[in-house]
Amino acid sequence: MTSKSKALPIKVSNPDKVFWPEDGYTKLDLVSFYRDVFPVLRPYVKDRILTLERCPDGMLGQCFYQKEMPGSMPPGTPTKKIQNESGARRKTNYVVGGALSTQLALTNLGCIAVHVTGSRAKTFPKPDWACIDLDPGSGKFSDAAIAGLLVKESLDALEVISFPKTSGSRGLHIFIPIRVGPTAGEVLKFMQQFLARLAASHPKTLTVEHAIAARGNRVYLDAFRNGAVQTVVSPFSVRRKPHAPVSTPLMWSEVKPSLAPASFNLGNFRTRLEKKDPWGGFFKTSQSLRFAIDNLKKI
Repeated sequence: MTSKSKALPIKVSNPDKVFWPEDGYTKLDLVSFYRDVFPVLRPYVKDRILTLERCPDGMLGQCFYQKEMPGSMPPGTPTKKIQNESGARRKTNYVVGGALSTQLALTNLGCIAVHVTGSRAKTFPKPDWACIDLDPGSGKFSDAAIAGLLVKESLDALEVISFPKTSGSRGLHIFIPIRVGPTAGEVLKFMQQFLARLAASHPKTLTVEHAIAARGNRVYLDAFRNGAVQTVVSPFSVRRKPHAPVSTPLMWSEVKPSLAPASFNLGNFRTRLEKKDPWGGFFKTSQSLRFAIDNLKKI
């Protein structure tokens, strides 16, 4: 989808390195993608705490996670110091997203996916969205789609507005825009209670079982992306998966077992951007989580 002829605001190291050998996509293709998609990506990374997943050799090499800001980031890169969860005195200096220069510098370091927290740096640890990660034990997106529609039905019963997207892998993500107020811990607790009830209502197809071996082919409803420094891939994030799929915002009417998530990818995403953004009103629909909590108690 990218136009490599347009000027880039950074010098890309090893631009011709092939990140996806099967498709021929290069590091320059990836950097160009993020330059082109940044206007729609920015609302989801603006002032958000990032965890870096660095894959300097693309599909061919190993990846590693990094929370501390790399010393090679541009001067003035925004950061947020957060106390380590272990309770140790040490603090981690996280990169904060929102600037094109930050995004492209991270991509130049081999960051293929964009991992974001639910909280913005200024309001940490109070998120402005909740999310549910649906992971099909069968490995089939069709199962995640069916489960996603069950989740939507239950959220609708609570009068909660939700937005689906492909994870860019085999699963589905459901985001719920919320008003800033509850802490990440409170959001996590609500989501755990909600998903436990839902799984209990559909024990043959849904589960909140932590042990992978105990899940079988059921769809795992993961609430833990809502932890204070836990992350989820952002909308419009490329994934280190075959054919370079993009985590793509969807309309609920598109969530069908027949949908092929890999059909949204680095090579053809321009056509998707030409369509109306299904998440265009996402932040305008922020809702009270307290309302949802009260409604959950009634059902």
